[in-house]
Amino acid sequence: MEKQVTEIFGENVFDDSTMRQTLPKDVYKELRKTIDDGLPLNRKIADAVAHAMKVWALEKGVTHFTHWFQPMTGVTAEKHDSFITPAGNGKVLMEFSGKELIKGEPDASSFPSGGLRATFEARGYTAWDPTSNAFIKEGVLCIPTAFASYTGHALDKKTPLLRSMDAINTQALRILRLFGDNQTRSVKTTVGPEQEYFLVDEKYFWDRKDLVYTGRTLFGSMAPKGQEMEDHYFGTIKSRVQKFMTELDEELWKLGVTSKTEHNEVAPAQHEMAPIFTTTNLATDQNQLAMELIQRIAKKHGMVALLHEKPFDGINGSGKHNNWSISTDSGDNLLEPGDTPYENIQFLLFLAAIVKAVDEHQDLLRLSVATAGNDHRLGANEAPPAIISIFMGDELEEVIEAIRDDKDYGNHEKIFMNIGTDVLPNLPIDTTDRNRTSPFAFTGNKFEFRMPGSAQSIAGINVILNSVIADSLRAIADALEAAPDFDSALHVLIQSIFQDHSRIIFNGNGYSDEWVKEAQNRGLLNLKTTPDALPYFKNEENIALFERLGVFSREEVLSRYEILMEEYVNLINIEAKTMVNMAKKEILPAVAGFEGKLADIILSKKEAMPDLPAVYETRTLEDASELTKKAYYTLEKLETDVAVLNSMSDFEEKAFFVRDHILADMEALREPCDFLEDITDAKEWPFPTYGKLLFGIQ
Repeated sequence: MEKQVTEIFGENVFDDSTMRQTLPKDVYKELRKTIDDGLPLNRKIADAVAHAMKVWALEKGVTHFTHWFQPMTGVTAEKHDSFITPAGNGKVLMEFSGKELIKGEPDASSFPSGGLRATFEARGYTAWDPTSNAFIKEGVLCIPTAFASYTGHALDKKTPLLRSMDAINTQALRILRLFGDNQTRSVKTTVGPEQEYFLVDEKYFWDRKDLVYTGRTLFGSMAPKGQEMEDHYFGTIKSRVQKFMTELDEELWKLGVTSKTEHNEVAPAQHEMAPIFTTTNLATDQNQLAMELIQRIAKKHGMVALLHEKPFDGINGSGKHNNWSISTDSGDNLLEPGDTPYENIQFLLFLAAIVKAVDEHQDLLRLSVATAGNDHRLGANEAPPAIISIFMGDELEEVIEAIRDDKDYGNHEKIFMNIGTDVLPNLPIDTTDRNRTSPFAFTGNKFEFRMPGSAQSIAGINVILNSVIADSLRAIADALEAAPDFDSALHVLIQSIFQDHSRIIFNGNGYSDEWVKEAQNRGLLNLKTTPDALPYFKNEENIALFERLGVFSREEVLSRYEILMEEYVNLINIEAKTMVNMAKKEILPAVAGFEGKLADIILSKKEAMPDLPAVYETRTLEDASELTKKAYYTLEKLETDVAVLNSMSDFEEKAFFVRDHILADMEALREPCDFLEDITDAKEWPFPTYGKLLFGIQ
């Protein structure tokens, strides 16, 4: 199998080894300068690359190419063009030019723009991102690109991501030069996104309008068994799921995605895949591919993959842990401590920069993960709370306290864990034990940002992370470059940062009520919902930060704020209308039929024998009638408020109306309907239950 994996890995990717083999040496050398150093690519080189790419693709049976981009919908987009060019005499040639490689012009009129372009200004441009490899997907050559408007505004998620990577590269290099490092040419952030998802049997999926239209169950009484036994986590993978995972790995490997880990997650029917770290923009592209392949391959195996953050009430939802680090072009991880963290002053400076960034920009980090789906998950004893904090581990926290309070640090000797048997060796205790309740945890040589939702693109998350840390590094570099004595200024600066920002460090239980109170006392933000968080995007100091770094213009920030708020409204509006439809056309008619049968049985018993008890039938009919009345009145209230919502024009007013009224109406309607499911004859209930969805795959 090892030989087979090494043979198929990257076979559908126009990667470095393929470029080295197919491009003339001078062309390859110039292309590497573009990729590694950001130098512009001239037309002659582009033509040579396009020709080699076309020949490689044609040999694999490809007839079409597309500029594959990531609009602000959060998913990917593609328009396919064939290689054919008329040659006269009714014949065609297969051609692909450098111009076609570098630039495309898809219609931009139907993509979200947040006011960046008028409807009649349809033209948009795609521009090749040579730092992300072209690949073949479903027989089409996909060229990763950025997407911009006619006026030059970014209409996608990749352009700001590349800008943020440039910003952190610029500022990190300033820090390294201060430490005497003149060899490093570039600094890149790296990401390893863990992807959680649910699998349900396809035959049950299509009978649930809520899953079809919204990706989550809007009704559903919990099955007798959930995750109480904790037997699903890391449990034996069912053979049907294993076959799916095997094919998923193979297809990901062909696309150069280093899918490394797969396992059952905590909740029934929940699973996870995790890749090895790679450069952030490439990791973003690969995660979009992973989500697409998870969904496509699941269908081949008669299943449907649910990427929603909270597809089932009462059990854990799905996240996407964003493992973030920063490294030099020579491979040095700048978050890797030395022999002891206290001795490694450069490491501590980068650590201090991150602490400063996270504390000063809690609002931006929180809004980076703000979605309608994620609101159901955050703070629900299954994911970090909506309060941002950093977990450092005991030893690092002691180091920080020593620096902050100007005390000596008593360096710990290596502590060993006795595991109770002579057959197995003692293990060194990791001083940065994982804290699964922390939103932002240091885990040895990286930070694990655990708040993102499973359906999110990681592009926006990492734009924010890169930007706030780049700005923190910028402020530090400004101070140190102006200091007359670097060494003394360095120590004073690190100490002052930890003194000013240590409130953000918390190693305790983030799920506890005590932490919510303590966080409030510390002055930390607790932005519980998406409409609470998103308005911070347009704060003047945040707009200034993005403009200072060249990541977003003012117009681009405001457009994204509008798009995200409208997305929140639209998603919940669809959910509310789906609930109305299901309650009106499925639940209430089914219950009415069941009530009618109960009434007939009661009458039949009384006719046959007036004194014959009908306790079950009578009491169930009474309960069902009362619940039906409550469901009907709450349904009317939801319908009325949905009509009010759709009569509004201001997107901000709509978002807060959704938060304050529509969500409450939806919860009020669900409650009696779920109780009705519990008492209605299973044969009468109109759609598959949680039991079938969660345990239906054998």
